[in-house]
Amino acid sequence: MRLLLCLLAALAAAPASAERLTLDRIHGETSLAGPGVKNLKVSPDGERVTFLRGRADNQFQQDLWEYNMKDKTTRLLVDSKKLVPTENLSLEEKARRERARTAGLSGIINYSWSPDGKQLLVPIAGDLYLVDVAHPDTARKVASGNVLDPKISPKGRYVSFVRNQNLVVMDLKTGAERQLTTDGKDTVHNGEAEFVAQEEMDQTTGYYWAPDDSAIAYKRYDEAPVPVARRFEIFADRTEVIDQHYPAAGDPNVLVDLFIVSPETGVARQVDLGAEKDIYLVRADWSADSKTLVFQRQTRDQKRLDLVAVDAGTLAQRPLLSETSKTWVSIHNDLHFLKKRQAFIWASERSGRKHLYLYDLNGKLLNPISSGEWGIDNVLAVDEAAGKVYVSSNKDAVIDKQTYALNLNGSTAGKPARITAGDGWHDTRFANNGKIFVDTYSSPTTPPQVSIRKADGAMVQWLERNELNASHPFAKYVSDLLPTEYGTIKAKDGQTLYYSMIKPAGFDATKKYPVFLFTYGGPHSQRVTRTWGNYFNQYMAQQGFVVFTLDNRGSSRRERVFTDVIYNNLGKNEVEDQVTGIDWLAQQSFVDPKRVGVFGWSYGGFMTLRLLAAASDKIAMGVSVAPVTDWALYDTHYTEQFVGATPKSDPDAYARSGVFAHLDGLKSPLLLVHGMADDNVLFSNSTRLIDELVKRNVQFDLMTYPGAKHGISGRTSQRHVYGLIEAFFKKNLGGTAAK
Repeated sequence: MRLLLCLLAALAAAPASAERLTLDRIHGETSLAGPGVKNLKVSPDGERVTFLRGRADNQFQQDLWEYNMKDKTTRLLVDSKKLVPTENLSLEEKARRERARTAGLSGIINYSWSPDGKQLLVPIAGDLYLVDVAHPDTARKVASGNVLDPKISPKGRYVSFVRNQNLVVMDLKTGAERQLTTDGKDTVHNGEAEFVAQEEMDQTTGYYWAPDDSAIAYKRYDEAPVPVARRFEIFADRTEVIDQHYPAAGDPNVLVDLFIVSPETGVARQVDLGAEKDIYLVRADWSADSKTLVFQRQTRDQKRLDLVAVDAGTLAQRPLLSETSKTWVSIHNDLHFLKKRQAFIWASERSGRKHLYLYDLNGKLLNPISSGEWGIDNVLAVDEAAGKVYVSSNKDAVIDKQTYALNLNGSTAGKPARITAGDGWHDTRFANNGKIFVDTYSSPTTPPQVSIRKADGAMVQWLERNELNASHPFAKYVSDLLPTEYGTIKAKDGQTLYYSMIKPAGFDATKKYPVFLFTYGGPHSQRVTRTWGNYFNQYMAQQGFVVFTLDNRGSSRRERVFTDVIYNNLGKNEVEDQVTGIDWLAQQSFVDPKRVGVFGWSYGGFMTLRLLAAASDKIAMGVSVAPVTDWALYDTHYTEQFVGATPKSDPDAYARSGVFAHLDGLKSPLLLVHGMADDNVLFSNSTRLIDELVKRNVQFDLMTYPGAKHGISGRTSQRHVYGLIEAFFKKNLGGTAAK
């Protein structure tokens, strides 16, 4: 049954100077979204909101800006080009940016506040600067030499960072450096997160400060057991041979240890992680009084996660709680220790949906904080004085993201108070005390608008109104902005699937149009959302295609019964749901069922191949970019989580979850695209596919990008690959773009 959630009205007629949206403009130096802001932070004293913004002449080169709450002015704080006119990034920094999906950016990528709100720590191109916010022009370099993961300590006495695989602290009063570890070299790393932790576990750091500056808990890992994948990174003018410790499914992972070290004395003590060594060290956190270190230990099969407390003085341990699952236990960042009582907040999916619970420091459940037939995304802030917890959720609409307030005592567990207004997508960033937040809001017809608000949602001040007026970068294209429709259909097991659809320019209900079906389909992702900015989908609709996207079972921000169906058989239910969407499209009078094409990247590239193999009778062509073709070639944590086994323990699961067992069904035209230096989905995924297609005498088109990583990033490369996708769709399906 179809449920039409939203049909957005077309915007007002364009001025006489209206232009058509082009790929050159989409991938131009300046952003179509307007003066966007990233990495918003509220200063600890609440007097400033800082953010990163692309330069007027290059949206990918980022500078640091501030909004002053007192005088209500916005100013440039740190000009990245003045600090470092020309960037030369280390291989380690390039790899970190690839993991963080910031490889296409330059300038200032991150920064942090000092506890007193008077200084900012700004890393750029391996160097580290301290910026006095009262005198930003006097920024001083405090460290150099491939500095990674810099932090100002919670009390502000130290700056810490990783250099050459060792953890270093610098006393800000004296400027003296102390190297806290010395064995970091070759395969041994201190204070860093290993490859799969960065890529799959959202682990952006490998060390954790105690709140009182007395100690640092740090990860030490040795990747010697991890097999070396010899990759050939093929560039336009050279070929580099890279030996990468890449733990493919079933391979040994790194050996991991946890230590507590004093920044003052350098004395380190090892924390016992248990008898089983083949584990994942997911997180480490400190209690508010710095007396207790808590680490999260996940079993290799990911069906159990233990939360363990360690006395920082004696190293004595006590278990706090364990999460178990028949499929997998999801990891998260929602462990929060209270400051005024011996308790912590913990998120769990044990009810089938992600909810919050309050525990004491002995692991006793005090009360649920949230409950019901909905779930949270994450904790945004805790205001202990007010007894409030602020969370993001799609409670009111699956395709939206809103901010809600809950009572710590659980009295509003089933009835959170919504504090953001406007249907669509709200990304919020709270001040440390939970009293104000910065709200970035967008919808399909509203480019990102940034406002400062009180905790109850009341407006304080616009930070970036970003009105879609005559001076806006998108103004020339307003008249061609096509409305996005949202709706639902039912999966074969009765579960609800959400879709979005953009009908083509000059839509005539009596005509039949080709379909541009965009898919991702994998875990940890939701693509059907009420947000601004999918310009390529808009562009393809303007080229005469019905643009259709469906979130199949397995995609994120849904209940576990929705996500768990993919376990031990990747591709089966996801493909089934996409075919259900294609069958629904075929029933629409304006769709030409013989001209349906599919495009996907990464997991979406895998989905494209599986869809063509399963339904070439219904899908006329496909574009697969950087696909996983054999899950035995992908990394341990991700693959074993969802396949639920190793290639040795359950080879049948890998055979049915991959591409090769299904290739005989692939009959429709295929364009295969891959970066020739991809260190995430290794290029060997595509070379194996090429070999198999040749053996079957299957003709296909191929495009490889010299030197490109998984995202094929960079303005010119992005412009080219999307032009290639458009051309392949038009070649095989045609189009009816208005002239």
